[in-house]
Amino acid sequence: MSAPPLTYTRLDRTAFEEIADAHPEVVIPLEQSPHWVEFENALGRTPLGIWAYRDAAGSLVATASFLHVVRRLRESVVVVNGPVWFGERTPAAERLLLGTIRQQFLDRAGMDPLYVRLQVATPQPPATGPIEHGWYEREIVVDLTPSEGEILKGFRPNARNSIRRAQRNGVEVRHVPREEWAGVFATQLYPIMQETAERDGFVSFDSSYYETLLTVLGDHLRLLVAYQDGTPLSWLITTEYRGYSVYYFAGSTHAARTTFAPYLLLWETFRTLKSAGNTACGLTGIVSENYPGLANVTTFKRNFSKQVVVVPTTYDVPLHPRRYRAVAALLRARRTAPTLVRAAVRRAGGLVRGAAAGEGAAQLTPRGTAQDSSTS
Repeated sequence: MSAPPLTYTRLDRTAFEEIADAHPEVVIPLEQSPHWVEFENALGRTPLGIWAYRDAAGSLVATASFLHVVRRLRESVVVVNGPVWFGERTPAAERLLLGTIRQQFLDRAGMDPLYVRLQVATPQPPATGPIEHGWYEREIVVDLTPSEGEILKGFRPNARNSIRRAQRNGVEVRHVPREEWAGVFATQLYPIMQETAERDGFVSFDSSYYETLLTVLGDHLRLLVAYQDGTPLSWLITTEYRGYSVYYFAGSTHAARTTFAPYLLLWETFRTLKSAGNTACGLTGIVSENYPGLANVTTFKRNFSKQVVVVPTTYDVPLHPRRYRAVAALLRARRTAPTLVRAAVRRAGGLVRGAAAGEGAAQLTPRGTAQDSSTS
């Protein structure tokens, strides 16, 4: 006999805070709080509220904050860094929640999402995919409960040496006054983000995204900048919520690397977060099977802690399975097409070189320049 479905109710801010206050031991990500809903609204996005899920006995199982996303070819509902579990996260309990959420959005009028995307600890139907991954799977966490000396001692020797070298190089870490956040970011720090994105091969948000973040979520953020001779070299934004902090956004110039500024910046940030009562700081994603591109930042982050936390992988819950499979296949083909085209060009080039050599007309050197066969 299958378990009865979960019931779900939308939470207002008061109801959410009552749940949060009753469960101080549960880590609730800032992205799953009403504060993040305000941020999404300020960006012009469409949050669908925070919902509580309870079992037949009325016990709280989980909460989830949903965001409605409309993109070309697909409409979806996304849970960013969630759901948050208050009951035991067994495979059976997770299967029940997935089924409930699927039915919830199948029944919802006024929208027709193709899938719901959320983190799943135990992959099982109806979860599948995802079409693309939306959140990291492993992160480094720094314990801030020991003394500053013990925290520093837990760093790798390379990090401790780099902190001292940054100090000798005259690097200074400043806390930007909150009333200056948006202006300083737009004029001094966003150009550094653009440089970082170009160097490391990713696409950053527009400056307005970060400025809105700093304005709306200011009560839960810190902005620290490393300077040398008055010039900003490296910056970071951290979030704080319920005693847990996250190293959320960061950027650095090439000069920051030669002065070791990011090491001193992060160390001073840990000291600040600890003094504010935070018990830990998550350094966000590191390399994993689905995120090989995070290898470079992994090397840096491992300098500060050996503690690796596994985060449930993002999966999709299709609401229209046949259409979902068709869209997934189309998007997969689009992503692989450039690779296939490049491979075809290489194959064609090989045929051309072979034909040319066979005719004795000309040969192509490994660098691709034509060379008369009579002189070779």
